[in-house]
Amino acid sequence: MDLFTASYWEEYELLDCGDLEKLERFGNIVLRRPEPQALWSKQWSESEWKKRTAVRFVQKGSHSGEWQKAKPLADKWQINYTHNNLQLTFNLSLTSFKHVGIFPEQALNWDFIYNSCKAIDQAKVLNLFAYTGGASLAAKAAGADVTHVDSIKQVVSWSRENMESSGFKDIRWVVEDALKFVKREVKRGKKYNGIILDPPAYGIGANGERWKLEDSINEILQDIAHLLDETHFLVFNVYSLGLSPLILENLIKTNFPAPQNLELGEVYLSATSGIKLPLGILARFNNVRK
Repeated sequence: MDLFTASYWEEYELLDCGDLEKLERFGNIVLRRPEPQALWSKQWSESEWKKRTAVRFVQKGSHSGEWQKAKPLADKWQINYTHNNLQLTFNLSLTSFKHVGIFPEQALNWDFIYNSCKAIDQAKVLNLFAYTGGASLAAKAAGADVTHVDSIKQVVSWSRENMESSGFKDIRWVVEDALKFVKREVKRGKKYNGIILDPPAYGIGANGERWKLEDSINEILQDIAHLLDETHFLVFNVYSLGLSPLILENLIKTNFPAPQNLELGEVYLSATSGIKLPLGILARFNNVRK
């Protein structure tokens, strides 16, 4: 099993984490928000955290809260991700669910997706549970034909803003339950060169469909196996405390008999303070490497 991290960020920085919180810089704004994986003590002092924090998320309920600003600042701003020829722009926002519209650790997959698509002539890519579209943008940047699926209309609109800010166009937007969409694509006989899925532990579809990762993940992988073209790659990322790289390995090897260049392991970010923050587990494979 490997460890994976995103190491090319200039406009994002994990500063410190601990005591169920993390301190992060997005552009020139430093945020303090909850992090359930950070079970250890902070490396920096509380006074250092307070001195650096521009805005802090305060939990008000089990799934929501509010941002408290130490000084006036905009609720929306942009940051860029640039590595080699990949250049992406993200519109960030302070939401009531503690998220800001980007998962910075996923940059390691954006690079993988971009390079994989570059190696395929007119690649067709399906991004499931696509959120605000970092993976969709990476595929589009490489010239791929991209279908972006998420069940939340407002999130798809956010993704469209990111596409436009990044200077791209013509991503196909689908507001629908991912499992239902995949089953229809199988019936239609559709094929994709790349499939990306980063499913939540729990979720509700566009028409009230209930998603629970443990109940549905094997089923959707079985269907995805029918959608992969002969030349293909797959990225499968999960952020769930109940899963492990070995579980992902079993899911991959039982649904995809001969995955080439299979990589398995844990995703993390290194903090400036020296601590490592785990942020999910990853399985990906690719038969188009040069």
